[in-house]
Amino acid sequence: MKFNNSVHLDTEKCKGCINCIKRCPTQAIRVRNGKAVIIKEFCIDCGECIRICPHHAKLPIYDPLPVLDDYEYTVALPAPSLYSQFNNLDDTDIVLRALLKIGFDNVYEVSSAAELVSEISRRYIAENEDKKPFISSACPSVVRLIRIRFPNLIEHIIPLSAPAEVAASLARKMASEKTGLPPDKIGIIFISPCPAKVTAVKNPIGIEKSDIDAVVAIKDVYPVMLNHMSHSDAVLEELSASGKIGVSWSRSGGEAGGLLTDSYLAADGIENVIKVLEDMEDQKFPDLNFIELNACFGGCVGGTLTVENPYVAKAKLDRLRKYMPVSKSRIGDMNPEPLFLQDKIEYIPVFKIGADMKESIAAMAKISELCDKFPGLDCGSCGAPTCRALAEDIVSGRANERDCIHLLRGYIHQLSEQFNLLDSYTKHGAADALSNVSDVKVE
Repeated sequence: MKFNNSVHLDTEKCKGCINCIKRCPTQAIRVRNGKAVIIKEFCIDCGECIRICPHHAKLPIYDPLPVLDDYEYTVALPAPSLYSQFNNLDDTDIVLRALLKIGFDNVYEVSSAAELVSEISRRYIAENEDKKPFISSACPSVVRLIRIRFPNLIEHIIPLSAPAEVAASLARKMASEKTGLPPDKIGIIFISPCPAKVTAVKNPIGIEKSDIDAVVAIKDVYPVMLNHMSHSDAVLEELSASGKIGVSWSRSGGEAGGLLTDSYLAADGIENVIKVLEDMEDQKFPDLNFIELNACFGGCVGGTLTVENPYVAKAKLDRLRKYMPVSKSRIGDMNPEPLFLQDKIEYIPVFKIGADMKESIAAMAKISELCDKFPGLDCGSCGAPTCRALAEDIVSGRANERDCIHLLRGYIHQLSEQFNLLDSYTKHGAADALSNVSDVKVE
């Protein structure tokens, strides 16, 4: 399976430190030959390495803003977290009109599609109580994490498309009806808070092809929009089609709040997400209806492509919500089928060692043997995050035992003793030879 990750390593900036390997939740990073290496099939594009790298050597990949010029007609899909970036915002229409002023031909709020997803989620959970608790499918990093590390929980992922995908599909249909242009002339541009959503477009999960044509970063759009944020346009036609429920999806607990139930759990930050998933595997939440998980702290407002501190952004969002109705978008007569995933989410055995059961058992035995040889300090000096990860790399052919500095030190000591022994033997042998020469009488 081909992986198109959205996190890139700048080798010139990389200093070979081990900050990233210790924080990666899927152990997708190694340091080899003084530079970090990202194992693509392990990476879930959570952006944790981007956040933690002190040398800014991890970079997100996304489309530049001039991508708008590639299409005859463009529709902006602003993530609801975009609203949380601006100071003293009391009307989302100000943001939407600014997007039109910087070059977009139309806008379709992802928060509007989020309200549709919330409504369908409420129905689905009510009709399938025997399968609870359900896990949100909105965060691509979380879905990818479950696919590779928690396969037993895949059946609990609610089979609905993320709001951005729903918005893209509806926006393209709207633009095509309005302009009469063929779909390939229409550019659906998502304004994203994180690189994981870029990957979700390149490698969509549960659908054959994404309706999103390009993904630009909030941090690129934000400074361009600032000069076009004006309250004087308030008399113009209202553009916003979402209320509190949709806008709240950008922060932790927002999606769960839209389900109008108290039987939920919301966790943010990838380490907390992993703890919740581990507890869920142990069946610790049998009575919950819904579990909302966000890889970024604070939710999407904490994405690595945003500009505002996530806690400040959340406060701004809470202030904005005071002036909004509960919801503006409804399913009505709309066919809900397109909101559901087309294909089942499948397990990806990226951590599999060995081609078959026999080979895997032999590999596991070798890994255990190596782990017994290692000191168990998980120091990271070998370039792997843990001693076990190094053992797995050795068995997979990506490393060798002497990458462990503790084993290397023992090996060097052993060599030193051998050299000393050889040196002693050489000197002793030379002295004996001279002694024999001195005993010879010259006739």
